[in-house]
Amino acid sequence: MTDSLTRYGISREQLLALLEEWGEPRYRAEQAWDALYRRRVPLADATALSKSLRGRLSDALPEALSLDVTATSQDGGTTKWLWRTRDGAQVETVLMRSPTRASACVSSQAGCAMACTFCATGQAGFERHLDAGEIVEQVARAGHDSEQPITHVVYMGMGEPLANFDQVWASVERLHGDFGLSARHLTISTVGVVPGMLRLARADLPVTLAVSLHAPDDALRTQLVPLNVRYPIAEVLDAAAEVAGAHGRRVSFEYACIAGVNDDLERADALGRLLTAWPGVGGAHVNLIPLNPTGGFAGRAPSRDRIRAFAERLRGAGVTTTIRRNRGVDIDAACGQLRARHLIPSGGAPSTTMAG
Repeated sequence: MTDSLTRYGISREQLLALLEEWGEPRYRAEQAWDALYRRRVPLADATALSKSLRGRLSDALPEALSLDVTATSQDGGTTKWLWRTRDGAQVETVLMRSPTRASACVSSQAGCAMACTFCATGQAGFERHLDAGEIVEQVARAGHDSEQPITHVVYMGMGEPLANFDQVWASVERLHGDFGLSARHLTISTVGVVPGMLRLARADLPVTLAVSLHAPDDALRTQLVPLNVRYPIAEVLDAAAEVAGAHGRRVSFEYACIAGVNDDLERADALGRLLTAWPGVGGAHVNLIPLNPTGGFAGRAPSRDRIRAFAERLRGAGVTTTIRRNRGVDIDAACGQLRARHLIPSGGAPSTTMAG
């Protein structure tokens, strides 16, 4: 029964059935589940179980992810892992630590089909969806390497989460129900997959929505985010308002600042007009993100002064605005960058070839 089961892909009911099949009492399954989810420790450290039972469980329930590369920023605040799945796909996870929180940024797909021009993952193309166990394992494994317990999870790694809605939502339910993370500390990002946003509005957990906007007008946004042809800004904002109203949560709008492309004050004014008129509950919150460089895109981040001027223009229009500090630039921490630099053919050795 365990051929397709992995350590964080198995359900509580399946784990119970497996141990009953082995002749173990029911409470052993509860002890194993408690270690993996409530205590969030590696199976080897589940000391309530005998060493022999831990070994048997490890063999029957392998980890879904093996480590290819790990890197930690010079300041020690950011760690990134490049994992290989059992079928050879590569995915990334980032852990960002501060004195008050530890946030895991997880991938929901291997690669991405959205083809956003400035994103290393989009430049590399789509490989496959991740299943819920592979997503949950990213959080668990990041937590094993962190002295701080993980308090927040953001679905902002490789892939478009709402294009893989069922598996992403199954992982959300597991992280909320079994890891015990607050739904308000789970953030799902999207470039504007409107059907998925509407499903999110009907879902029963009030997770936070982040919409990658990147432009205030359809002409420019279509250049940066090709999906805009299918779901233009007006439809995306309407769907975001539904999510905000259903969950009573403010929506964040992500805006990657690209020098000479979308960072002029006229676009700041246009964005301000767009979002002050947006009817979402709690109003809009804009995160300005200096562009992380990628090998497949010639753009660069604006100067800090230019980004500050853009932010002040938005604030002057009444839009809550923050400037996100780029973390882990020295370790390729932006989405898809580490994978691009360490692209490893199935069964091969690391390569420095850039994807794109």
